[in-house]
Amino acid sequence: MKNLIKIVAFDADDTLWDNELYFQEFEREFCSIMKDIAPSEVVSNELFSTEMKNLHLYGYGAKGMTLCMIEVIGRLAKNDLACSNLIAKVISLSHELLQMPIELLDGVEETLFNLKGKYRLILATKGDLTDQERKIEKSGLKDIFDSVHIMSDKKILDYKELLKKESCVPNNFLMVGNSLKSDIIPVLDINGNAVHVPYRVTWKHEQSEQIIEHPNFFKIAKISDILNYI
Repeated sequence: MKNLIKIVAFDADDTLWDNELYFQEFEREFCSIMKDIAPSEVVSNELFSTEMKNLHLYGYGAKGMTLCMIEVIGRLAKNDLACSNLIAKVISLSHELLQMPIELLDGVEETLFNLKGKYRLILATKGDLTDQERKIEKSGLKDIFDSVHIMSDKKILDYKELLKKESCVPNNFLMVGNSLKSDIIPVLDINGNAVHVPYRVTWKHEQSEQIIEHPNFFKIAKISDILNYI
């Protein structure tokens, strides 16, 4: 693999910095303020089904999640005053989420600096454009990357478009990320190379039970372990 790789792409959220922990706390707080309306399990299930229904409209990120929470409030809360108060609380919580500090995961900065100059480094993330730009800027990592791609999704066609923009063939491309569903499987499906770096928690939508057996795939415990392979 080492001799073939020309571009190393890194996912951002939960690969370079913490993200899903904040989103799960946002959901827990939402369930808490909804406790007089419905049990937490009901609220959580309603939220997830609403997110899946609206994913093609809102895409990924805190803003879409907030809109889905407001929709759930309207569906579950029958009292107009209760709806108004709950919506105000959700918007306040959303503002907090959108201003959370960016905490780099262990070994990220050192690993990127070690690879810089040896490969073309790109950041390939998905989500809301404004929010992802904010995170990238606050991370202090922007100048390390040769290019940044904020994608609406990470499916086969999205990766093909990414490779076209980078003038790269799949065999010369390596994707590093925490999500099997978004960072690994579609890249392997186009015969690219992929490295899985698991994060401590995974959003339900990103979870995959697929067992991966592919010559272009390997799994590492922490991001710095990639230096042993390339």
